Amino acid sequence: LKHINMRNRQKEWVLLVCIGASSGVGRLAFGKIGDLITGVQKIYMQVVSFMALGLMSMMIPQCLVFEWLVVVCVFLGLCDGCFLTMMAPIAFELVGPMQASQAIGYLLGLMSLPMTAGPPIAGLLHDYFGNYTVAFSLAGVPPIVGGVVLFFVPLIHRRLQAAASSEETSTTAHMLPTPTPAGEPKSCSNGDILPGYTDVETHI
Repeated sequence: LKHINMRNRQKEWVLLVCIGASSGVGRLAFGKIGDLITGVQKIYMQVVSFMALGLMSMMIPQCLVFEWLVVVCVFLGLCDGCFLTMMAPIAFELVGPMQASQAIGYLLGLMSLPMTAGPPIAGLLHDYFGNYTVAFSLAGVPPIVGGVVLFFVPLIHRRLQAAASSEETSTTAHMLPTPTPAGEPKSCSNGDILPGYTDVETHI
């Protein structure tokens, strides 16, 4: 509000309430929607939320009316709720239940780096440019880039699964015994009497 020189400074708490309330509603709503989407297709929900989150961050300096800022904060909360709700299910779909907790830990650890470095960098940009326009604009870039990268994750995941499936099929085919041609006597090479093997006096 100070950045855009609004008069209604007493309504600052409304923005925080909008973000928190819409985030709670988003977690409930997108959780139900995520249950209807199977497999790694849930990632596309996060792609949309990241794109919208980046665009909303860039639009904050352009809001000249308090009501516009409220709308932006509502969308920010919805995107935040979608991201937090879909994080665990997507991890389960990509790496399986045995490694999901480790994947979520890595994700939260990486998230802590920009969240820690972001506020000081925004303060330095404000000191240099005299406003937060550049800071908000740059803050919208990482979510958009992350959304573009996430868009290709399901494609890569399907290719890896197809390659693993074909390799497993090839390995299984090599492990199966070669069928005996018709008319040739059966042989036993492992020292056991196999089902249907009648030549019990053959020395092995």
